[in-house]
Amino acid sequence: MTEKPPVIEPRRSGLLHMMDAARYSWAGLRRLLAESAARLELVGGAVGAVLFAAVQAPLLHWVIFAALFCALLAVEALNTAIEVVVNHLSPGWSQMAKEAKDLGSLAVGLMILANLIFVAAVVCLAVLG
Repeated sequence: MTEKPPVIEPRRSGLLHMMDAARYSWAGLRRLLAESAARLELVGGAVGAVLFAAVQAPLLHWVIFAALFCALLAVEALNTAIEVVVNHLSPGWSQMAKEAKDLGSLAVGLMILANLIFVAAVVCLAVLG
């Protein structure tokens, strides 16, 4: 028994295109949440939100926190996409695959660091200031 190839739908325009894009983004989010790293980042975001609530962070800090957290999830999604493509192109070990995955991991790590630095700065300023 052979699998049927997926049906490729023609591109739509206007509002229908936006609805299609939202559906693709939702599918991407579901795929991202299959990654334990993304789920851990969501826990970290929740911890950051609890800390912000505890110190009564101002609205501007909440907005910056939300933007940084969205950027973190975006970088995690791109890292996951890189890993999916690399695993397909290089199923065995290769230096190219290792470097691509290491660079993706670095990007995520730097975004986590940026988030941690910001949360720590806001909390420290609230507690000490």
